[in-house]
Amino acid sequence: MAHKAGFVNIIGNPNVGKSTLMNAFIGEKLSIITSKAQTTRHRILGIVNGEDFQMVLSDTPGIIKPAYEMQESMMQFVKSAFEDADVLIYMVEIGEKELKDEAFFKRIIHSEIPVLLLLNKIDKSNQQQLEEQVNLWKEKVPNAEIFAISALENFNVKEVFERIISLLPESPPYYPKDTLTDKPERFFVNETIREKILINYDKEIPYAVEVETEEFIEDDNIIRIRSIIMVERDTQKGIIIGHKGAALKRVGMQAREDLEKFFGKQIHIELFVKVSKDWRSNAFQLRRLGYNQK
Repeated sequence: MAHKAGFVNIIGNPNVGKSTLMNAFIGEKLSIITSKAQTTRHRILGIVNGEDFQMVLSDTPGIIKPAYEMQESMMQFVKSAFEDADVLIYMVEIGEKELKDEAFFKRIIHSEIPVLLLLNKIDKSNQQQLEEQVNLWKEKVPNAEIFAISALENFNVKEVFERIISLLPESPPYYPKDTLTDKPERFFVNETIREKILINYDKEIPYAVEVETEEFIEDDNIIRIRSIIMVERDTQKGIIIGHKGAALKRVGMQAREDLEKFFGKQIHIELFVKVSKDWRSNAFQLRRLGYNQK
């Protein structure tokens, strides 16, 4: 049987379940999943290998109207997802009626590649609502195949996966068959810490934070990690640290537990907090952190 391989890019509004779907396909937690919007900031590749196929999945930031430089960069990652896709997955959730950017929507309905529209979170709907939503999206995106799914409950995920494989072009693999992702270990350390910040802090704090791992030293039985949590203001630094360092300690403990599962080794992690004024609007800082690709 001929080998198939291709790029499958997932786009949609914030918080519709794109990361949950990709992690369900891969069986590993590569993308941040929280109840807060805009948790994914980069374009993250996850690779699923079978004997006769390789599916290169791309999780992208949720589509928004950018308010500052970092969000502009996030939308560049989404635009790039149109350029190399062999299959495009457009994810919506029950109750949703439009994409937040009309230009992206036009690109979807005029796409010349296969489009799968996944109507997610159907576990939160009834039959009548589901039928209404399916009819709405059939009219809005006539070029798409529609699947009703629950990524969280794993409902219809296998059917979507098999349909994607059938749509992949014949091709040798793009990556070695034992590759899980294109991102380095430090990226997943940063994302795990950032996820814990999203879970533990409210309001603007999680969105004003970036994480950089300065040291990642791996021995036979232990990985020693030193990471910097970057904030925009001194007041944010105080909130992150908390009374007598308790809040920061909680983030470190939660991140360590997840990273030990991810790497299968004991983890020693040190966290420090640093102020970098208005880093989200600083072009130099954003380039250094892997955002601006211009």
